[in-house]
Amino acid sequence: MSLKKFAVAKARALPVIILADTSGSMSVDGKIAALNEAVQNMVSTFRQESARQAEIQVGLITFGGDKAEMHLPLAKASEIEAMQPLDAIGRTPMGHAFELATEVLEDKELITSRDYRPVLILLSDGIPTDSWQAGLERLTTSERGQKASRFAMAIGAEANIDVLEAFNNDLEAPVFKANEARDIHRFFRAVTMSVTARSQSRTPNELVPINFDELGNDDDDLGLDLEGQW
Repeated sequence: MSLKKFAVAKARALPVIILADTSGSMSVDGKIAALNEAVQNMVSTFRQESARQAEIQVGLITFGGDKAEMHLPLAKASEIEAMQPLDAIGRTPMGHAFELATEVLEDKELITSRDYRPVLILLSDGIPTDSWQAGLERLTTSERGQKASRFAMAIGAEANIDVLEAFNNDLEAPVFKANEARDIHRFFRAVTMSVTARSQSRTPNELVPINFDELGNDDDDLGLDLEGQW
């Protein structure tokens, strides 16, 4: 009998791409520290997931200074040992981040037709300082950008809600508004739970609804120093 009959099917990838604002304003009130911890916790949780139906991949695009950059190229979460901490500096080139995200999504060798629908996560505490409209339109109208699950978080009162709402495409989970450090963790924990549930599901392409209110506000559970709030 052919050994092929006993071959274990390779898990399909479930890509998660984070677009993180690392402009100078993120350096105040503990925002960048909370973001660093939240991203690390997300990756750590994904790393512990067994690849049954779906194998979670993570990529991180940062936008701060003069341009956006691929801080963490898309890779299997199980193989990400450590991440360089994010630094906050400069302006908010969000439009360039949209361009980079589109390039990653449409790379047929990086994300194959066999892979599951990607998850995009955008977070920002300010107003884009470059020409973001064309980049956002290209992303949201691209073949894979349209199909991706897109979530957004507004950090603080200065975040441009209109841009984040244009990016977000989950009507059941509108733009999440983070008013203090604990909220960044609540947002990432909710998205982490949703992605993890998808990876364990028999139908990973189906979106798992997110209800931020159900997470509560248990400061002790988060283990955070919440003196820095905004």
